[in-house]
Amino acid sequence: MAFLEIARLEKSFGPLHVVRNFNLSVEKGEFVSLLGPSGCGKTTVLRMVAGFESADQGAIRIEGKDVVRQRPNARKIGMVFQAYALFPNLTVAQNVGFGLKVAGVPRREADARVAEMLALIGLPDLGGRYPFQLSGGQQQRVALARALAVRPRVLLLDEPLSALDAQIRVSLRNEIRAIQQRLGITTIFVTHDQEEALSMSDRIVVMNGGVAEQVGTPFEIYNHPTTKFVANFVGTLNTLTAEVEDPAAGTVRVAGQVIQLPAPVSAPRGGRIGLALRPEALRLGTVAGREVILPATIANVHFLGSVIRLQVQTAGTSVALDTFNRSDVPPPQVGAQTQVSFSARDVIVLEH
Repeated sequence: MAFLEIARLEKSFGPLHVVRNFNLSVEKGEFVSLLGPSGCGKTTVLRMVAGFESADQGAIRIEGKDVVRQRPNARKIGMVFQAYALFPNLTVAQNVGFGLKVAGVPRREADARVAEMLALIGLPDLGGRYPFQLSGGQQQRVALARALAVRPRVLLLDEPLSALDAQIRVSLRNEIRAIQQRLGITTIFVTHDQEEALSMSDRIVVMNGGVAEQVGTPFEIYNHPTTKFVANFVGTLNTLTAEVEDPAAGTVRVAGQVIQLPAPVSAPRGGRIGLALRPEALRLGTVAGREVILPATIANVHFLGSVIRLQVQTAGTSVALDTFNRSDVPPPQVGAQTQVSFSARDVIVLEH
């Protein structure tokens, strides 16, 4: 039995059905991200787990016990909000110890726990400051410490990094993951940022229209998407249109070239399907191990530091291609005629 089980969860707001038959099992100590666009239902799921929203139907079991009808303060769940939600009139130490005070933890034990939490988040000397005297990243660390101080069974994080600038986000997400692993706390993280989900999670739940479209490891979600939505939402995706030659043999034709796919396709002979490729699957010129070679024209060059992203016209469409920046090799010129190559094993077939 999983440590946290969510079964057949449903939620509507009036005529709007925002969560549909949502199911998820989370093991003890696992870090699971709910990833999806705004309005997909991910925060609503989180709030139902926390008890801030009531479920219309379904069960939420923690250590085998259904808590769906329990009040939030009875579930032993810690939550970190997007907007920090710190008390402005309390010091950092008082904010961190607030839940302990409400729970009636003795003063000496509470003070020790607060000191432990401040050391854990790297702010041991800032307990006497007020929230307005802290940076955004420091405030979010304090919010995390407050959630962890009560030693929750489950930690919920509702887009806690979205208000921070890019550099601080990267640093803080690494810190959050390191703290979560050190404490071994079961965690659900809500985000619309695919890079955050891919870099932090043990598993990812990609949501769309209130439904869990796919659940898997970051490797599985990125490399083996099971729906067109997941393939397009997670990472950059290039799409080529192919004509089916032999469905059973998995042979298709792109720009006059026959491609042998690794598996049969369900579309009929003469039908059209989409072949999706990640930018890193494409290479300029002919490369050993990449048997598909198409003529191409450089349409645009984007310098991104260590990586150069090229927009290339090929097979009647525009595709993105990533190449490493080398100081001794200038990037290709716009308008240059070239070739792109890829391997059929890297193709994601989008038949629908």
